[in-house]
Parts: sequence; structure tokens; C-alpha cells
Amino acid sequence: QVQLVESGGGLVQAGGSLRLSCTASGRTVSRNAMAWFRQAPGKEREFVAAVSLVSITTRYANSVKGRFTISRDNAKNTVYLQMNSLKPEDTAVYYCAADRSVFLSTVPGEYDYWGQGTQVTVSS
Repeated sequence: QVQLVESGGGLVQAGGSLRLSCTASGRTVSRNAMAWFRQAPGKEREFVAAVSLVSITTRYANSVKGRFTISRDNAKNTVYLQMNSLKPEDTAVYYCAADRSVFLSTVPGEYDYWGQGTQVTVSS
């Protein structure tokens, strides 16, 4: 089993920055791929970014490329999402996810483990 706990959400003005953290516990092999998804009210959960176990490979949604950076510190069992130049449309609950696959999927259903989510609100 893998447990994921997110932190770092909050309220920020447009153009500002936030860093989300996701601390994992449990089987390392079950979290080869770590990802961030988000879900705004009334919308489906959407892929934001993913990173492989050894941080060699990353993948981003087009909507966040150049603004968000995903990274992981395996010694601390933590994955980060640095969010810069935030926009009101980035407002959502952000979820951390883990999967044993080495393929960085963008499909929520292909991730085995999820955190409880952290709210990010960007005011205009």
C-alpha cells in the first residue's frame, strides 16, 4: 500500500506562485510514476504533470508547460509541484497520484494511489 499526503495549497493572486508537496509512505516499487492532477468544480479531473522514479522523465499538460515544474526527492519520499505565473483558471483541488508503472500516464484511472487533495485558489 501507498499513502499520499498533499500540502502547500492556498489562496494566491494571479501571477503569484505556490509550491505543492506530496509526501509518500509505503512500497517504493508501487510509486514509480508520481503525478499531479487537478479538478475544478463541475469539471473532470485532469492531468497536470508527472515524473518518473529517477526524475529522468517528466510530462506536462500543455496548459501548464513553462509555468509549472514537477520534481521529486526520493530521499524524502516527496514530490513537488512548483507553480509560477498562476492564473485564475488554475483554481482547483490538486491531487497527488502514484502508480507502479514506469509509463507516465495522463489518465486518472491508471493511477493506483491518491492523496486527499489540496485546494489552490487563484484570485484575479
